[in-house]
Amino acid sequence: MEPANGRQGMPHLFSGLIASCLFAAILVGAEMVAVHLEQATILATAPELFSLKNQGLAFQRAAAHAAGVLPLYGSSELTAVRVPERANIFFHTAPTGFQVSPVGAEGTNSLNMLQKIGALGSDLRDKKVAISLSPEWLLTPGAWWLEVYKGNFSLMAASEMAFGTALNFELKRDIASRMLKFPSTLKNSPFLEFALKLLASGRWLDRVLFCVLWPAGKAQTTILELQDHFEAFNYIRHKLKPAPPRRLETLDWPKLIASVGGTKTTDADKVTIAPSLKEKASRGRRDVTFRNDMNASPDWINLELLLRTLARVHARPLVLSMPLPGDFYDQKGVSRSAREDYYVRLRTLVQSYHFPLVEFKEHDEDPAFLYLHRDHLTAKGWMYYDRALDDFFHGRLPRS
Repeated sequence: MEPANGRQGMPHLFSGLIASCLFAAILVGAEMVAVHLEQATILATAPELFSLKNQGLAFQRAAAHAAGVLPLYGSSELTAVRVPERANIFFHTAPTGFQVSPVGAEGTNSLNMLQKIGALGSDLRDKKVAISLSPEWLLTPGAWWLEVYKGNFSLMAASEMAFGTALNFELKRDIASRMLKFPSTLKNSPFLEFALKLLASGRWLDRVLFCVLWPAGKAQTTILELQDHFEAFNYIRHKLKPAPPRRLETLDWPKLIASVGGTKTTDADKVTIAPSLKEKASRGRRDVTFRNDMNASPDWINLELLLRTLARVHARPLVLSMPLPGDFYDQKGVSRSAREDYYVRLRTLVQSYHFPLVEFKEHDEDPAFLYLHRDHLTAKGWMYYDRALDDFFHGRLPRS
């Protein structure tokens, strides 16, 4: 005879299973509604740049799926100088058939970007995407950028990259090794830190252990994704601005560039040079230091990992690099031939992955291209960026 307590326990078990299935169905349904809403409002969210978009993935994923949106990943150039020519503003009405969706903030570097790209994974397959590089990252040695990297670190992107299936173990191993150099970003997620250590070791036993932990990692990323969708839903309900009306235009690029080409650098915009630098510098006297600093910069490793990630997810990127402020470097005693080494090294690296590159080196000594001799674009600089982005989106060879 079957024990009475066994018969009594069965209804509770079935009730629990039914409740769990119902709860899971509600979550799946809520996620589907959220994704639909994110995609339906993409024309309004694409041109905007806000923290949730930068730290989460919901709005980035919606942009990746939108045919008329070009994602643009960058750094402080996306926020520093608010001029009408800034790409997300210039293209916000889709004058040539597309909008630009900026992602980034001050201090965002290649290691931050690649985690987002790796997290999006197959969503970026065959998707055109633009990457804006700041030469400063590639010319400065040491780990001085730890704090700004930490400020742009996204736990969600890092978790999705680590536990997603878009990247192979070899690439994950190399990325994990870089991320572990900055353990302060992982102190609030010991589970992710442990998983990254398993990936970075390269030992087969650790790889097996990572596979054992993988379901728990996927569960964690699922929770983070649901939270991201909830916050995106809340943003759309309470903070979303109306979508700008689309207005097709025929752009006269030579005329547009000429309209900002006469931009003058005012006294307020000029960099104050210390008295010791005001003296006429010997041509090339700091070339050795410049080259040594460039060769010692850790961001070259991060950049190559970014390029490998873009290749692995089968994205179609355009790499943009702001030019060096050549007039400033001239005063510091860094010759054009030394600066050419930067352009050559960058082009060699990017072209090894068969990605198009526009580095705007023709504007190396144009004081009207960059603001305050920094990696921030002026109205003129943005107009050249805009033309390159428009060329790229429409299948033309991007011009510099």
